[in-house]
Amino acid sequence: MDSFKDKEQRHHGHNEANCILVQGPIIVGAGPSGLAASACLKQEGVPSLILEKSDCIASLWQHRTYDRLKLHLPKQFCQLPLLGFPQNFPKYPTKHQFISYMESYASHFSIQPRFNQAVINAEFDHVTASWRVKTPDSEYISRWLIVATGENAEPVIPDISGINMFKGRVVHTSLYKSGSEFKNQRVLVIGCGNSGMEVCLDLCRYNAIPHMVVRNTVHVLPREMFEFSTFGIAMALLKWFPVKLVDKLLLLVSSFTLGDTDQTGLRRPKTGPIELKNVTGKTPVLDVGALSQIKSGKIKVMQGVKEITRNGAKFMDGLENEIDSILLATGYKSNVSTWLKVAMPSGRPTAWQLPSIGRHALRATFSLEWPRSDALSRMASDAQRVGTCMTHAISLIASREDMATYLADFFTKDGMPETPFPNGWKAEKGLYTVGFTRRGLLGTASDAVKIARDIGEQWRIINDDFYSMIADANKSLLLSAAIIQVYSDREVKGVARALNRMSVYGGNSGIDSGGVSMKYKYRLA
Repeated sequence: MDSFKDKEQRHHGHNEANCILVQGPIIVGAGPSGLAASACLKQEGVPSLILEKSDCIASLWQHRTYDRLKLHLPKQFCQLPLLGFPQNFPKYPTKHQFISYMESYASHFSIQPRFNQAVINAEFDHVTASWRVKTPDSEYISRWLIVATGENAEPVIPDISGINMFKGRVVHTSLYKSGSEFKNQRVLVIGCGNSGMEVCLDLCRYNAIPHMVVRNTVHVLPREMFEFSTFGIAMALLKWFPVKLVDKLLLLVSSFTLGDTDQTGLRRPKTGPIELKNVTGKTPVLDVGALSQIKSGKIKVMQGVKEITRNGAKFMDGLENEIDSILLATGYKSNVSTWLKVAMPSGRPTAWQLPSIGRHALRATFSLEWPRSDALSRMASDAQRVGTCMTHAISLIASREDMATYLADFFTKDGMPETPFPNGWKAEKGLYTVGFTRRGLLGTASDAVKIARDIGEQWRIINDDFYSMIADANKSLLLSAAIIQVYSDREVKGVARALNRMSVYGGNSGIDSGGVSMKYKYRLA
């Protein structure tokens, strides 16, 4: 007949020696979203652990951005909660200044992510009512999971007919650094968003000839209007006027400043720029000089690509041009669907599973080994029951009601929250998202604050319940300590060492170890 341990190992399917019970939430991703969430949690008195697959914070900014990149919005709209940009930074900080700000932010709040921890999968455990997050070498367990990988986790690589036959280089802009690599080349840039426009502008600096493919309609707005940020003007107007009216005002000023963009091949959508952003998430292009290069003919606007050939490309309008290299400015996508497991089987925990919750949480992390005498075994049993109570208090116990598949409905097939901003930051069962608002860093900051407040309230309730149970647990352990007074100091110390491995929140039990009684601490991994 199988032991409890055998059943538990078969149920969870992992090496228990590598399990880590995390105090506070697990945050997946050490970009701006993850850092903001961690800082706000710390402000609420809640610890957290960030798991990051790369070897640094803000890896997208450090490894996947081009050299000339600057923030498209003024710094006051891009700062994270609780700590703004240095005052000596320019209005539009550079890539390197933004990275410096991220590093200062992490240092200021003593945020220390665990690097090189790519999440293989994260799954809700119905037995312990907790999230189990697996990486190649460890498994982390927590009551809360914050998904902070964001909407720009993986490059989008489109399937274009004939692209595998092309003899030149094909590079996504995530690997593009500078136009110096494409000096004097004819470069096909597929995509006309902010990245596509800026890459074309950068290529012009090195005498390359960019051919920018415009597949759909696009709004192009000046980055500034009358020396004020276009975005800032829009935000101010939206406090007083409806979206449609603000859109009309923006387009009127843009037409006066930039002219009729339709004549350059950049056709505007019928829906206004802010309304389109709210409905589809498609961001308007903020012009930083590319439009003048288009008007001068240095950047050539091409309609959709029909086919890539060995030496060039055929376009929808019948033209065919020779091309030396292809740049894919096709953006990024969420990768949540590849690792977040959301299937929620219904039913209650079985009779043998419920009593094992506390023992599993203790043994999995610390591999408790108890002394072998009968009296001490009873002591171990009592301590394990106490551990069960403590763990139940932390995890609030698995729900006794049937669990539906609501988590599958929380994310779309593209890995984005189904519920739009501003209410997409919270699911249920301790699951949260930050960085999925399609509102840039301003949306990230908003969600991080909300998440921290919500978890902070739960944290205080749990701690109040926990310390109440600690008081009752200490009484039981004092009685158990009396049982072992007849045994030698060596056996007493053995039990004390075993109890010291118990990892359930921080604090001291208050039990004295002098002579015949024992002393132990509760601590977290």
